[in-house]
Amino acid sequence: MAISLQTKNQHLLWRAAFGPVIENQQQLSNVQPAAVLNKLLSATNQKVERFTIAQNMYDGLYKGIQDLGRMQQLSQDQKMQLRKQSIDGIQNLNLSWLEEMVHNPDQLREKMTLFWHGHFACRVINIFFQQELLNTIRENALGNFGDLLRAVSKSAAMLSFLNNQQNKKQHPNENFAREVMELFTMGRGHYTETDVKEAARAFTGWGFDGNGAFQERFFFHDTGRKTFLQKTGNFTGDDILNIILEQEATAYFITQKIYTSFVHEVPDPEHIQVLAKSFYQSGYDLKKLMTDIFSADWFYEEKNVSTHIKSPIELLIGIRRMLPLQTETPEYQLLFERALGQLLFYPPNVAGWPGGKTWIDSSTLVMRMRLAQIMANANEFSVEPKEDDDVSMGMEKPIFNKKLQKLITNVDWTTIVQQFEAKTADALYMSLQQLLLQTTHVINPQVIKEYLDYSSKESFIKTTMIQLMSLPEYQVC
Repeated sequence: MAISLQTKNQHLLWRAAFGPVIENQQQLSNVQPAAVLNKLLSATNQKVERFTIAQNMYDGLYKGIQDLGRMQQLSQDQKMQLRKQSIDGIQNLNLSWLEEMVHNPDQLREKMTLFWHGHFACRVINIFFQQELLNTIRENALGNFGDLLRAVSKSAAMLSFLNNQQNKKQHPNENFAREVMELFTMGRGHYTETDVKEAARAFTGWGFDGNGAFQERFFFHDTGRKTFLQKTGNFTGDDILNIILEQEATAYFITQKIYTSFVHEVPDPEHIQVLAKSFYQSGYDLKKLMTDIFSADWFYEEKNVSTHIKSPIELLIGIRRMLPLQTETPEYQLLFERALGQLLFYPPNVAGWPGGKTWIDSSTLVMRMRLAQIMANANEFSVEPKEDDDVSMGMEKPIFNKKLQKLITNVDWTTIVQQFEAKTADALYMSLQQLLLQTTHVINPQVIKEYLDYSSKESFIKTTMIQLMSLPEYQVC
């Protein structure tokens, strides 16, 4: 079955962004995907505004003080206050980033940042470290992968999380070196345990100073000769990263992960091989790689449409972009994140969120299918997030302790109704379905008819949109 122009454009907007906005719905059937892609790419040229929730290392400091050996100088109350301040700061950073995902015209950058946030998974209770890592990723998300890798590898957040602050020539710590190769660059099978040990020696001395800035502590560095990936020399950490980037396996690993995240979870070896070769030859140009993917004819084939299970963040942001709403209780988005299994800045482990079918289980599916209704109608809802003391640090805010929640929102339905002024009832249903569901088959309106309100055009649009967004088909894009 031929895929409509509107479906192709929505496919692009769901994969390269967080879905369409209601104000642009009339244009989706009138422009070519190339024009939509060009608009997305043009937006990436705007200046990246940095987050400044924490002004310096001491705003919400916890983990950094511990690593620098200063915790013993603080009273128990001071330690608890710093910990609480940092947790509050990370929650504010979370909410600020959500707003950028919803409203920032540079949608491709925010979508790539979310991808790298899971790829370079990092979990430290330090608002300044997390903020600076997020700023680093956003600034480099569509630049050169080598620059991104080096910047992340030298961030206080990652060095702290992977214990490289403790990596010293007398007692090498292999955590950082292992994850750089296994999860961040080449993947398993392209290095040996000896390579891990030798790389760890090269990374000895990498750490951060009292302001969270990268620091090479030469008195902790192993200056001896090392053999890494069949090369021998007096290697430093930068040398190791350069050698890793020389490996074609790195380009293939990154390309395959991007392909399975943005195209289809089942990799196509032929497509990936071509993309990876071009990616490697370009010197790891990320914007070129994403352009090659989103401009390929095969990207818009039916087998790649409506196959991606939306992550909790994609689901949440997609609803907010489609339903222009204001809320007096933005903090409840954190509760949705926890209940659905993707709380930003708290990945389950260094491998990040596994994604795909793991997003769906008996508890999350019910909440996912109720989310649009809760957000649009400001309904009360009952939810008990899974316990995770690493997230709460034993100091959960009051909203995380309540079972019965009340979300206060206001949706601008007038703006939405204006988009469909000329539509008859039958045509209106089809328009809404095509806009909200990435499916080539028609959902019989009888399935949701009993839940629709025909008393006015606004009521019909409101109830139809909410019911369509509550269907299983809305969970994929």
